[in-house]
Amino acid sequence: MASAPSLKIPNPSSPAASATSRDRRHLLVTIPSTVASPTSPRRRSASLAVAFAAASANAASINGGGVPKINGHPRINGFEPAAGLRVAFQGAPGAYSEFAAKTALLGCDTLPCRAFADAISAVERGLADRAILPVESTMEGAALRNYDLLLRHDLRVVQEISLFVNYCLLAMPGVSPAEVRRVISHPVALAHCGRALAQLGLHRCEPVEDTAGAVEMLRSNRLLDTAAIASPRAALLYGLDVLAHGVQDESWNVTRFLLLAAPTSLAAAGAAVHPKQTPLKTSMVVAHRGGSMVVLLKVLSAFSRRNINLTKLEVINSSSKEDKAPVFILDVKAKGTLRAFPHVLYVDFEGSTEDPKAMEAIDEISQTAELVRILGCYAADPNVYDLH
Repeated sequence: MASAPSLKIPNPSSPAASATSRDRRHLLVTIPSTVASPTSPRRRSASLAVAFAAASANAASINGGGVPKINGHPRINGFEPAAGLRVAFQGAPGAYSEFAAKTALLGCDTLPCRAFADAISAVERGLADRAILPVESTMEGAALRNYDLLLRHDLRVVQEISLFVNYCLLAMPGVSPAEVRRVISHPVALAHCGRALAQLGLHRCEPVEDTAGAVEMLRSNRLLDTAAIASPRAALLYGLDVLAHGVQDESWNVTRFLLLAAPTSLAAAGAAVHPKQTPLKTSMVVAHRGGSMVVLLKVLSAFSRRNINLTKLEVINSSSKEDKAPVFILDVKAKGTLRAFPHVLYVDFEGSTEDPKAMEAIDEISQTAELVRILGCYAADPNVYDLH
């Protein structure tokens, strides 16, 4: 069993405790390309604008022209100007999804949505240009079932970004840890911090819709006996005190997000342009009925024989005997018919659908599987961005 986390309780009299966001810079951690994706193992708008403008200015100051950079590291995505792009996300201002969107697309505008389905609907209705969804994490695997939501709609994956999730315990200014009687946050955040909260003697936990929503509730109601689990940026945005840093049970807590766009908007803008030598990644889904092992072996064989690396392979098997619902997939080639399948494989591979070898592999798999759908081809980003 993993040991309890080492909590960082800030000393109010220390210089670090009084540091502002200007003293902090984005940290960019690079994962070697050989490591698989994470699945293998209302409002203070003015403050929000200032915080994000500072981040954008910081990136611009080190850009120096040419390929955009963050802290001197070349940006994998974001080669096209993001100013004016509207990105829909689930949650309140200050949510991790919003920070991920702002990091992936510097200068974009964000649209808060109550549910993930609402974010997708915003793109379909033309209210937003992109939707951002968390799809997997190192602690939950792909338990974030937004992949299933993606399969029900005709959107394309156009970008990925991985975010290091650093949970903090936040409270109203002046509230001490001894005064806290309950903790509110998103259910996943509460689950990720169970041991740490127990170590702090906090056993009364109440779930709310999202982490930023918890902070918003805390601030708007001036709850003096309550703390919220959220990001350090949310503390800055809403003017709250950080009682403890890094309260997640596992120190390495990374969430992968996908940015989605409508195929009509992509067609209007033309094909995505990636600089030469930019590594590409393709996401696809393979669905079938009957024996799942046959198609799984076919997928492995088709890519292996052509020396194409897989960065993600997840097998979903549903069975009426085990009371598992089938996976519904929108067949974009059959007039948008929604079809149910008991066996589904999510596959990410290195390369583009325009690569002859990749095309051969997909054609070979299509001869065995009942449905193969390309979810998107986009620039591979092996970096993990820390918004601390």
